Amino acid sequence: MSGQTIYTARLRQSTSLSDGTKHLEFEVEDMSHFKFIAGQFVSMKALKDDGREITRAYSIVSQPRNDNTFDVCLNRVQFGFFSNYLCDIDGGARVKFHGPHGYFVPRNPIRDSVFVGTGTGVAPLRSMLLWLFEELGRNQGHDFWLVFGTRYAPDLYYHQEFLRMQQEHPNFHYVPTLSRENPGWTGCSGYVQEHVRKLAEGRTDMDCYICGLKDMVIANRDMLKELGWDKKSIMFERFD
Repeated sequence: MSGQTIYTARLRQSTSLSDGTKHLEFEVEDMSHFKFIAGQFVSMKALKDDGREITRAYSIVSQPRNDNTFDVCLNRVQFGFFSNYLCDIDGGARVKFHGPHGYFVPRNPIRDSVFVGTGTGVAPLRSMLLWLFEELGRNQGHDFWLVFGTRYAPDLYYHQEFLRMQQEHPNFHYVPTLSRENPGWTGCSGYVQEHVRKLAEGRTDMDCYICGLKDMVIANRDMLKELGWDKKSIMFERFD
């Protein structure tokens, strides 16, 4: 994108969420306060060995803070230049980026809402939920559901955090869902849309935020429309 202001982010810490998935914490060197809205993304840039510049978008997984930091999470993709580059950099490394960008953000006014994510699609949803529950006035009088789907239990990123959030906030309801056989798993199974349907039936006074791969997004979006939901109440962002 031409005309974008390019900033420098320094990696403060890299944490493994599961095998092949990292949570990266960055500090923006060019400013004292990096302003963004929960749910937005940044576009990171890097040079390949042949001199070509590659740009990839990553949703911000942290809530807006009164400082110059932001966090992202990503999967290591086999033969994927950028994901391997980010997963392998050490603390102190610097990455060029522009942003924030995007309109996948909480609607105003806030209503009862369902958040639907699979894999690292949970990133912008986590950002929004942390923001919502940071101040009572943002969530009071409303209920929020997170339907988070993965294949296997180790890939339920931030699982313990969401469990704590549910314990601390009676109006937050966490629905972790696994689509493959997981011995010992006693939670929900199947695809996320099966559980979203149960929450959405008979309700047209809610909002839904969906993030993940194309097929999942389309399946949930189409189902909600069939249930009579207004398309303005269905926000989505695709990762492919």
